[in-house]
Amino acid sequence: MKAHLMFQDADFAVNQPLPANADQLVHDLDLETLLATMAGKDKLVYNVSKVALLDGLDNPDEITYRQRVLADCFEQPDIVREIYDLAVNAVSDQQKMFWFSSRGTPTRMMWQSPQVIGMYMGYLERLRRIVDEHSDKFGSDGWTTFFRVLEDELDDDYFQLIDEHLKQLKFKNGTLISAMLSFGNTGLEYVLRDSRRTKQTIREMLGVGGRKSYSFEIPPRDEAGSQALEDLMNRGVNGAANSLSQAADHLANFFIMLRTELAFYVGCLNLRERLATIGEPVCVPIPQPWSPARLNFSGLYDVCLSLRNNKRVVGNEANADGRALIVVTGANSGGKSTFLRSVGIAHLMMRAGMVVAGEAFEASTCEGVFTHFVREEDTSMTSGKLDEELARMSVIADEITPHCVVLFNESFSATNEREGSEIARQVLQALIDSDIRPLVVTHLFDLAEHFYENAFDTTLFLQAGRETEAGRTFKVLPGEPLPTSFAEDVFERIGGW
Repeated sequence: MKAHLMFQDADFAVNQPLPANADQLVHDLDLETLLATMAGKDKLVYNVSKVALLDGLDNPDEITYRQRVLADCFEQPDIVREIYDLAVNAVSDQQKMFWFSSRGTPTRMMWQSPQVIGMYMGYLERLRRIVDEHSDKFGSDGWTTFFRVLEDELDDDYFQLIDEHLKQLKFKNGTLISAMLSFGNTGLEYVLRDSRRTKQTIREMLGVGGRKSYSFEIPPRDEAGSQALEDLMNRGVNGAANSLSQAADHLANFFIMLRTELAFYVGCLNLRERLATIGEPVCVPIPQPWSPARLNFSGLYDVCLSLRNNKRVVGNEANADGRALIVVTGANSGGKSTFLRSVGIAHLMMRAGMVVAGEAFEASTCEGVFTHFVREEDTSMTSGKLDEELARMSVIADEITPHCVVLFNESFSATNEREGSEIARQVLQALIDSDIRPLVVTHLFDLAEHFYENAFDTTLFLQAGRETEAGRTFKVLPGEPLPTSFAEDVFERIGGW
């Protein structure tokens, strides 16, 4: 049996390696805040959510499949949590029973495996009752297929047959093993037989009349005889023990995978409930093919900022459909970096199949998100700030592929205006020529002016508003590049002349 709640025809691999730029994304976009909210205190939810968020999907159909599963989860959160808890408890109970290993002796496996299978049967019966009571409340392809498989495979006849087998595997009538004698009277072709018809009759127990079998007892102190008997038992039950071990492993893997895949959706439920308490909106994003370029949204906000401050934050609107580049200029502390993070996080959330922090979001589905944010000065003094920026850009160039998005935040500003603008211009143009879409927050007016004069039709220009008597709006609105970042506003705010 397969869960297939994350993919239509594949399992979700929580142990897969993360993208090479995962640490950069977590740092630059403050994703620890998001992941901590999704996880609560559940480490598995954290790990699964991190993989889903950082190694997302690039196929709109796969994203839509996961979105529909999530929509059912939002409609029936209590049922989803009940199934998740059931899977968690099933795996936990097996681990508490004993350390089960297929590397044990066949006789040990014959003792362990039926206990593991019997324990899992109890959880399967509970899962089947949930299916019978609630399957009609789910409509997505993922959930309906999952429930249909359980209905088809876990019927009453199945449970009755398994119960009969487990009773037989207790060997209340002893263990019956057949073998053939080879040259030298050594045994071969050992086979475990049905022992239900080997029970002695009253006449045999009284020793009256003929006997259909003969037996002997091994003295308690006969260690060699006991070892020989154990060797015979191991040979006789080896085939059955392997089959039982595989059956137990199959059931264990089913519950482990069910627990893993549901952990992602539980994380999404946790996030949505937390945002609801803050009063923040969420929306189902619309994933589109990479070409033509699509990016338009309304009410988009930095979800990590909202979660960290536990209050609503300003959202933004923009329409960058058909644009290969977005350039944001304007006032210091005007919300440019927050805007950039909100767009980057929204891409990651959409690729994961999650809802997005905003009122509406539609975008081309990229194959990866990269960040190049300004860093603090190198305290070790082993390199200059520009050297460090160029080194990180070189790493990105080695890893990035077409159909990706790159977020630049004050990049290449460690040198003078002319040199920084020239470096940034060549980098951005090379990315655009490689079918990669950059979003740039910059104070380099020469850079912004170059694209305004030479690529106006394919570039969206936005600007952050200056502080007024009413305060800052933190809105980023369409507008031509500004030659100043209004640093005097910050100077006066901190007590300037």
